[in-house]
Amino acid sequence: MPKLSATAPVIHPNAEIVNTTFGAYCEVGQGARIANSSFDDYAYCDRFADIANTSVGKFANIAAMTRIGPTDHPMAQPAQHHFLYRSSYYWDDAADDAAFFAHRASRRTSLGADCWIGHGAIIKPEVSVGIGAVVAAGAVVTKDVSPFMIVAGVPATPIRARFTEAQQAALLAMAWWDWDHARLRAGLDDFRSLPIDTFIAKHRP
Repeated sequence: MPKLSATAPVIHPNAEIVNTTFGAYCEVGQGARIANSSFDDYAYCDRFADIANTSVGKFANIAAMTRIGPTDHPMAQPAQHHFLYRSSYYWDDAADDAAFFAHRASRRTSLGADCWIGHGAIIKPEVSVGIGAVVAAGAVVTKDVSPFMIVAGVPATPIRARFTEAQQAALLAMAWWDWDHARLRAGLDDFRSLPIDTFIAKHRP
C-alpha cells in the first residue's frame, strides 16, 4: 500500500484518466478508467474500476471491476452502433455527434461520502448512492440508494439499514467525513474501538 498524498492522487500503472479532478489522499487502482468525474478527499477505486460522469464523495470506497455511470447507446434510433455517434472513425467526411456526447456527460452519477461499492457492482447513470451506503458485490443499481442502506441483487434492492434512524440522524449531524485530517487522526482510536452509540455520544456536535 503506497503512502497517500494530500497534494496529488496516487495513480497506479495503466490507469486512464480523462477530465477528472482529485482531492487530497485519493488513489486510483491499476488499469482503472476514469472520465469526466471528480474524486473528493480520501476517495479511492481499486483495480480496473470503470467510472464515467460521476461525482465521487469523500471517503468513497470503490472495489475492483466496478462500473459506475456506464454510458448508454442510442436505443431510440434505428441503429445503436458506434457509427451513429463516433462517425469520424468510419468516414473522413463525417463528424462525431457532439450533442450525443454532451447528453451522455450530463447524466451524472453521485456517490455519497463513505459509501462502499462492492466488487463487480454496476451503478447506472443518474443514480445517487447515499452517505454510508453499501452496494453488495455484483449488484446492479438502477435506483437511488438511501444513506446507510445496504442493497444487493439484480436489480439492487434494500436489504437493511446499517444503523437505526436515530443513529443515522446523529451521524449525519456529526458529518465526521468533513473533519480535517488532524481531527480524524485524533479520533482514530475511537473509530476503531468504540461501539456506535458510544462514538456518537462522545463526538456528537
